[in-house]
This record gives sequence, C-alpha cells and structure tokens, in this order.
Amino acid sequence: MLGRTANGLFWMFRYLERAENTARLLDAGLRMALTRDIISAEEEWRSVIQASGQGNAYRAKHGTFTGIQVWNHILRDRDNPGSVLEMMRNVRTNARLVRNAISGELWSVVNESWMQIDDALSRPVGQGAVGGVIAMIRRAGTLAHGAMVNSMLRDAGYNFANAGTFVERADNTARILDMKYYLLLPSLSYVGSSLDSGQWDQVLRSVSGDRAYRWLNAGQADPRGIVEFLVMDERFPRSLAFSHMMLRANLKALARIHKTEAESSRLIEQSSTMLGDLTIEKVFDEGLHEFLTRFMRSNAEIARAIADDYRFLR
Repeated sequence: MLGRTANGLFWMFRYLERAENTARLLDAGLRMALTRDIISAEEEWRSVIQASGQGNAYRAKHGTFTGIQVWNHILRDRDNPGSVLEMMRNVRTNARLVRNAISGELWSVVNESWMQIDDALSRPVGQGAVGGVIAMIRRAGTLAHGAMVNSMLRDAGYNFANAGTFVERADNTARILDMKYYLLLPSLSYVGSSLDSGQWDQVLRSVSGDRAYRWLNAGQADPRGIVEFLVMDERFPRSLAFSHMMLRANLKALARIHKTEAESSRLIEQSSTMLGDLTIEKVFDEGLHEFLTRFMRSNAEIARAIADDYRFLR
C-alpha cells in the first residue's frame, strides 16, 4: 500500500475519533453545567476547553466561559483549526483521497455525515440545538465505524484505519484523566466532596463509561476505582489498556503483511508489557499526572514510528 494511502486512512480515522471524543466531552460538560449555578457552570466549561486543548486559542477571543461561547468555539468557529467542523472536513478530505481503499458504504456514510454536520454548523448553535448537534456527530462516528467493520477487507488499509482510531482514543482517555487530576479540582479541600464526585462522574461520561463502570462496581464510584477502570481494564473499549491491546493487534497484522517487524511494533510491545505489569498502586506511587504524561509521550512516539515505518506522505 502506498504511504500516501496509508497516511490518509490513518488520519481519516484519527480525525473521526477526535471529533467523536470532542462531542462526548461537550455532552458531559453540558450535562454537568445544567446542574450548576452560573459560576460553577463557567468552571465546568473552562475545564471542557482545557481538556480539548484549546485554552490559548479560546482565551485569545473570549474573556468568559459561557456555554454558548464554548460549544460554538469548539464546534464551528471558523478561526479555530481544532473545531469539530474542521475535523469532519478533514475526515471527508482524507476519505476522498483514499476512495479506492475504502468501501462504497463507508464513503457514503462519511459523505452524508459531512453534509449534515456542515449544514448544522453553518450557523451559530443555540441552547435548544446543541444536544442534537452533539448526537449527530457521535452518530457519524458510530455509523462510520460500523460501515468499516462490516464492509472493509481485513487488509493493510483496515489495520491502518484501526491504528489511527486507537492511537487517538488512547490519547483522548489519558488527556481526560489528566484534566481531572491536574485541572478540574480547584483545591484539595474538595476531595471527596459532591463537587469532586461530580467531576469524576463527568470523566466517566466523557468516555461513555458511566454505565459500564457502575454495572461492574454495583453502582459504587470512587476515584481510585475509576482510574483503574480507565487505565487498566481491558474489557472497556476506551481504556488505555484496551486501546493499546487493539493497537498492538493491528500493528502485528501490519508486520505480517509487510513481512517485517518495524520500530512501531517494538514500541507497542514495550507499552503492552508496561500496561500488563501495571497495578493501581504503581500508578499512584509514580503520580497519576506523571504516569499519564509518560503514557501520552509513549503513545505519540508510537504514532510517529508508524508514520516513519510505513513512509506516510502528505
């Protein structure tokens, strides 16, 4: 497979995952803000901006963190290269570039979703419409993944697409966790309070893990258990362990197809070994922020190695 095609598939699904994750983050922020007073709601929206990595760009244009400003900046601001609108434009652009490597069903889903989202975001999104727009973006990701799984050959292209998905998913979950630990909680005096519990609930909702976690833990939620669930539980499809387990499988498949063990394969084996030997005690002994920073650095290194190993070309 040409490096340009591999690059297109990898980034098509990275952008798709990023857009869907951003929609999940906005959905969690919206739910939390609706239960807060005005001052607390602004803090929730501030945390959403921080978690999305758009703090500097947002503050350059806005002095407050009202919901309507935040979600319009993240969803559709023309000056924001990290907006969901721009992400979905990149999904469609990459899909068009790799038309010969994806199924007709997948192309149709991506193209139709783009047209719907582009239309919905062609004007400012009000309070009454934001929930529907968020649902539309999440549905686009679900439909595209369903079309890929059910219609694409299990060849190199399929594995590059999945590799993009799980690199991005691992990074997103790590950033959401780090946001809670490092940015959300305003003071140690809040630990164990209703505010602290609400923020951890937001973390679970941001990765659509609230029902799964409570089902596994008989409705009980505590920060230590949530961290263990999102970092180490291979049953949950958005955990760090699950994401790298799947990434390892995709890179092993690519190594078999290309008949060579590349640097990215070595790096994912290292990560898999580290996660396999991990305990929640080791995470907190190192420090959650320090562990997550190291994981995100390793994840980014794997992504760069994939691009180098398979000669991605833009």
